[in-house]
Amino acid sequence: MARTKSKKYQAIEHLQNIIEPSKAFYQNVKDLWQTQVFSNNNPIIVELGCGSGEYTLGLARKYPEHNYIGVDIKGDRLYKGANQALLEKLPNVAFLRTQIENLATFFLPNSIQAIWITFPDPQPENPRKQLTSSRFLDIYRVLLVSDGKIQLKTDSWEFFEATTNSLKKYDISEPISTTDLYNSPFLPAQNGIQTHYETKYLKQNKAICFMAWSFK
Repeated sequence: MARTKSKKYQAIEHLQNIIEPSKAFYQNVKDLWQTQVFSNNNPIIVELGCGSGEYTLGLARKYPEHNYIGVDIKGDRLYKGANQALLEKLPNVAFLRTQIENLATFFLPNSIQAIWITFPDPQPENPRKQLTSSRFLDIYRVLLVSDGKIQLKTDSWEFFEATTNSLKKYDISEPISTTDLYNSPFLPAQNGIQTHYETKYLKQNKAICFMAWSFK
């Protein structure tokens, strides 16, 4: 297993759609997404904790008029998504290898059209690490455009409730919230795309929670 991961880490050095510390323009990419990475001015959508990029890829296939960036710290996972994007010749997909708390290092304020958070680690023992805790929400609020939207899917009711409590500190608009996405009128909002874990949870008859909102 370790040898396989090592090979993948070496391989991503040569995948031009992964931005990671070893790449020359890693620290300057916040100014280069549209000029060097995508070569267009299309809106940028970001998936946080993207894993192997299933949702990022699904969105990119469905909406070629947008640019999609999957963010994760684990290079072996990003390798799978990035390689698939190249195989399918998807020009509107890129992946960024970094910790999510460093997001502001790689994006300009008011530069992200929307953020997807799909089945994050609930982190019940460490609320500060939850991707919808106030320290992360403060980052997202700066990076999103004025009407930018955050969309969350999770199988964890506890995480969903923690997110609801975190959002009480903010002035938000257009909130959507359901603890059972697949039996709600909001199902079209998930774009008909399921991650590996989502498919697994549905087979186990777990309800999927969904929430979407914008900051005022």
